[in-house]
Amino acid sequence: MSTRLPASAAPDAETLREISQRTLAHYDQRAAAFRAGTADHDVTQNIAALLEAIEAPPPWRILDFGCGPGRDLKVFAALGHEAVGLDGSAEFAAMARADSGCAVLQQDFLALHLPPATFDGVFANASLFHVPSAALPRVLRELHAALKPGGVLFASIPHGDNSEGWNRGRYGVYHDLESWRRYLSAAGFTELHHYYRPAGLPREQQPWLASVWRAAK
Repeated sequence: MSTRLPASAAPDAETLREISQRTLAHYDQRAAAFRAGTADHDVTQNIAALLEAIEAPPPWRILDFGCGPGRDLKVFAALGHEAVGLDGSAEFAAMARADSGCAVLQQDFLALHLPPATFDGVFANASLFHVPSAALPRVLRELHAALKPGGVLFASIPHGDNSEGWNRGRYGVYHDLESWRRYLSAAGFTELHHYYRPAGLPREQQPWLASVWRAAK
């Protein structure tokens, strides 16, 4: 289970590096099992939520932030868009390149080097929750800067009571909606809409908060 960290315990730079390295090592060691276990996950609702919000004429340049083994990169490419993946896991990056044929950046979420004003959309499906809250404002600003003016960020996170810590070998932050809104708004995004997943279930059975945001024009 995750553990709540008080504000006074905000991690320093070295601790943040260790958090990232441990989480990435967890995924590297389990990459093949993760690919097999998530291959059939249906995220068509999330992909549609991103694409429907982009106002520029297609085709679009899409950054799949935390692309994992490349499942969703293949969908974006098949729809005719220029899909670029990004993942900190060396194993995932190699799988994604091989499986999708798309360009894939191997970059730690906490050490991004993204080209400015390049992407029409950023698809952050089950990835941003791995960013410790102490680093989240900077990471969101960097994603905002990588979007073209008016570009769109989609994010899906497991929501909770704003606790953060280690959960089965991975670091995660479990924001509630109001906390998540504060972070995104402070980074220059405007909320378009949000929803909970899986669709059609009572809220207590919907662990995922999905939200769509527009970058300032």
